Amino acid sequence: MESEEPGGAAALSWTDSGWPEARGKPAADSAAAAVAALYQHHAVGLIRLAYLMLGDRAGAEDAVQDAFCGLYRHWDRLADRDRALAYVRSSVLNGCRSALRRRTTGRRLLTAYQPPTASAEAAVLGLEERQEVMRAVRRLPERQREALVLRFYLDLPEREIARLMGLRPSSVRSATARALKALGHALGEPS
Repeated sequence: MESEEPGGAAALSWTDSGWPEARGKPAADSAAAAVAALYQHHAVGLIRLAYLMLGDRAGAEDAVQDAFCGLYRHWDRLADRDRALAYVRSSVLNGCRSALRRRTTGRRLLTAYQPPTASAEAAVLGLEERQEVMRAVRRLPERQREALVLRFYLDLPEREIARLMGLRPSSVRSATARALKALGHALGEPS
């Protein structure tokens, strides 16, 4: 797929890995195009990930924005540009961890995310259940919450989760199992 940028800039061709390759463009323009393409394709999912970690839309957007700014600033130092999405995802998680550490224990409770529903009946039936699950997830310890979100929301493989969290795969399995057990207990499911 090729596209023409405004102002007659060089066309971008997409590689098999999904990255634009600039032809006849300076390196800074190439970095900007690559980061912009990555942002366009993955920002919404990363904001959702950050929201699940923080429970705060503005904080989630800030964490994602900071991660993409960092990617752009350090683009020329990336050893493997095909791993840029993993770098950004890791930066978003680190930004969320930092934001959570900065919050005080007396922080105000955040309103749970309420996605649009198809009908009023569906909203009434599902709202309380979703809120209960989100409250239970937010009460989990940070490591368990991260493992659940990465595994079941992003559907990442265990090795990728371990790399992002800086843990061994066995620790990820353990954290996920503990989180599921704690969620089941919190939601009143039989053991």
